[in-house]
Amino acid sequence: MLEIRPGAGGSEAALFAADLLRMYQAYCSHNGLRAHLVKYEDAEGGGDPRGSDAPLQEAILEVEDEGAYGRFRCEAGVHRVQRVPATESKGRTHTSSASVLVLPSLQESTAASENFDDPSSDYYIDPKEVRTDIMRASGAGGQHVNKTESAVRLTHIPTGTVAAIQDSRSQRANRDKAWQVLRSRIAQLRREAREEEALNLRRSVIGVAKMGREHKIRTYNWGQQRVTDHRSGLTIHGLDDVIEGGDNLEQVMESVRKWMSDQEVQQMIALQESEEKK
Repeated sequence: MLEIRPGAGGSEAALFAADLLRMYQAYCSHNGLRAHLVKYEDAEGGGDPRGSDAPLQEAILEVEDEGAYGRFRCEAGVHRVQRVPATESKGRTHTSSASVLVLPSLQESTAASENFDDPSSDYYIDPKEVRTDIMRASGAGGQHVNKTESAVRLTHIPTGTVAAIQDSRSQRANRDKAWQVLRSRIAQLRREAREEEALNLRRSVIGVAKMGREHKIRTYNWGQQRVTDHRSGLTIHGLDDVIEGGDNLEQVMESVRKWMSDQEVQQMIALQESEEKK
């Protein structure tokens, strides 16, 4: 599950976020992966992405195929774009960014749909700890959506985690989607909590700048038709094919997967050495 949002850069960042969404959708199409939008909201309040080139406020793209998390986890982080915006009259290059969060989907495990009622599961949420708010949908979406209370917002009280969905005219459909998103977010929080000690050790092995979420992981330079991944160090001059989800994007992603695998080996060595010193 990929969550895409604009970062610094105003409307240009929102346009770049929309470019990233289309890039991942094209990549899935080229590779025969089943992907669908769980949530879509453009910067103008619209909820229908069909044929839309509008700036993106937020999108959640779910890839249902087994192993999707392992395939896309290399995309998590801040993506930076350098290009001349369409509204720039003097031809100056602007720098903007968008963030991509990658979460394991419930469909990643065949048992996932059965175990989220198991308190030992990462996906388990006590319903008593969730506040449900029902409200009218906002923004574009048709007369029916705006006049009925179909939007659903779930708040996990202990962590403050929120999942809000208003895509469907059906309150039940929105509720189901909101629970799906909330479970994935809570599962990720639990994984991160367990990995906190390992992260500290990892930072002693590799640079903090390469691990921090606030730092860019990749730069897309339109003027030079260049894509550089700052983790693997790979640079490709073929930006159009990357943005179209082609082989160049797969090459960049594979370079990062290898980089991540190498870092995980170093992490295991560091953990082993730490245990031996105890």
